[in-house]
Amino acid sequence: MRPILIRGGRVIDPSRSIDGVAEVYLEGGKVADTGPSLGSPEGALVLDAAGKIVTPGLIDLHVHLREPGQEELETVATGAMAAAAGGFSAVCAMPNTDPVTDNQAAIGFIVSQAQRAGKARVYPIGAISLGQKGQQLAEFGELVGAGAVAVSDDGKPVVSSHLMRTALEYARTFGIPVADHCEDPTLSSGGAMHEGIVSTRLGLKGIPAAAEEIMVARDILLAEHTGGHIHLCHMSTRGSVELIRRAKEKGVRVTAEACPHHFTLTHERCEGYDTNAKMNPPLREPEDREAIRQGLRDGTIDAICTDHAPHHYDAKEREFDDAPNGIIGLETALGLAVSELVEPGLLSLPTLISRMSTMPARIFNLAGGTLAPGSPADVLIADPKAKWVVDPTVFFSKSRNTPFAGRQLTGRAEVTIVRGQVVYQRRPEEAV
Repeated sequence: MRPILIRGGRVIDPSRSIDGVAEVYLEGGKVADTGPSLGSPEGALVLDAAGKIVTPGLIDLHVHLREPGQEELETVATGAMAAAAGGFSAVCAMPNTDPVTDNQAAIGFIVSQAQRAGKARVYPIGAISLGQKGQQLAEFGELVGAGAVAVSDDGKPVVSSHLMRTALEYARTFGIPVADHCEDPTLSSGGAMHEGIVSTRLGLKGIPAAAEEIMVARDILLAEHTGGHIHLCHMSTRGSVELIRRAKEKGVRVTAEACPHHFTLTHERCEGYDTNAKMNPPLREPEDREAIRQGLRDGTIDAICTDHAPHHYDAKEREFDDAPNGIIGLETALGLAVSELVEPGLLSLPTLISRMSTMPARIFNLAGGTLAPGSPADVLIADPKAKWVVDPTVFFSKSRNTPFAGRQLTGRAEVTIVRGQVVYQRRPEEAV
């Protein structure tokens, strides 16, 4: 493995409060050194990062890679490549595959597929309940032993409070978080978008904000009661942000994530019955979008995750009510975050990197999120000022379902390094 010397870049490492021009030397799959001038190590590949930022590789705690079961939509290999192209050195794969990732063998399959792909790291998340049926807990110890970094029934809410309580207690034994999809199905059943003036105008059944907030409140109460670590997935409402803020003030072990589409778009994007704006939780109101942004700013929301959800074109071309939820997000997340959060002055670049790398690593106790010597050589070189237009036809993902096609963004990955090897390097012709 050839050593790599990264020169001339603005090194941003929130884990050590470092922000300044420096050099980074990678050797043997590890960060060997960082400093103002590291000389010219013999045989090293020299990467010029002048005018760019050099950060720990981004980490996405919430993706759907569809393998096994729906390989025509995405595979571990194509998802890991899309992740690398988006600047992510690691992603966490949700268990709602077919079959469900609820046993050792399924976890082992994801691990082996990721190793074979050799792109971004892929960490499996095990199911909370067998078959994601919400009835019987999966064997957490076996899942963790095989490589799972958290448990979740994402895609389905854990309706039973008793099961959630038991999951939090059991997961605490193994030092892993329980990641929950917060949704009360008795309130959301049959809903296609956010309940509000737009759903009324379009004649679509809505999903009220309370459907999320009721479960957020429940999960917080159970985390407080058990001492377990609850991680709240894809928060979308101002009420949820306020509940999390209060819980953190009380010292409850709660962390939370938000997606770029929820701090970028509102339910008005559903006008025209555009199914690329259909997701769960749904796009909400401008006040909710602002609350998510402020939550990211003050740390109430710890991490930015994509909820990358590939779907086939034909599936998304159905009637709005019948179309599946979700959009792809790995290759647009960094550009959306820079454009919507950094450029308007809501977040600084170091804070953004913290929300997309350092904090995700800490939440799920993953290697990475730092450029400290001895840490994994997972590094991103990005141009925070690059202008580019979203063209899903050139994405590495197998799917194209995005509401951001044709949108001009600022900021993109230039080079992604994983385990000390370059796994993605942007071609010059990709520039606008």
